[in-house]
Amino acid sequence: MNIFRILGDVSHLLAIIILLLKIVKSKSCAGISGKSQILFALVFTTRYLDLFTNFISVYNTVMKVIFLICAYITVHMIYVKFRKTFDSENDSFRLEFLLVPVTGLSFLENHSFTPLEILWTFSIYLESVAILPQLFMISKTGEAETITTHYLFFLGLYRALYIANWIWRYHTENFYDQIAVVSGVVQTIFYCDFFYLYITK
Repeated sequence: MNIFRILGDVSHLLAIIILLLKIVKSKSCAGISGKSQILFALVFTTRYLDLFTNFISVYNTVMKVIFLICAYITVHMIYVKFRKTFDSENDSFRLEFLLVPVTGLSFLENHSFTPLEILWTFSIYLESVAILPQLFMISKTGEAETITTHYLFFLGLYRALYIANWIWRYHTENFYDQIAVVSGVVQTIFYCDFFYLYITK
């Protein structure tokens, strides 16, 4: 495992912790897209089904469990514990516009036509667009709390570091996963406009 992968995982975890701390400290989920959080929970659930079939390392297993737990805690806080602060009116992105094409694509373009592989591929494609409801919500309201922008910054940094990880693996291991790389690049492109606003503001 290389430094880019570790830094990417740390950045991803930091983004989630920032979001959770924001909700807990403010007792509010204002400005946070519940729909994006549902999509991320679905991403982790479908990607980490191999927890039951394939042991890679203690680090890998612990990180997967942490991401799963944090994803469901976040969804619980938004839709149950602090549901009165949830801005459902502005969190209006139509999820079927993402789920239908992503599901179809995961059946058409995958490494092997097996249930676990299709679900893994689905999770990769879905992660590349899961942030769109959050970005749509920000563009609709025209504002974002500082803490929410920090969350998005670290999520974008995680994707950028993973691109560096893939480049490193290609040069050192001759490993290249076209599905993961193309989806990761697409996701990073979605963050580009946000990064510009984050740095200039």
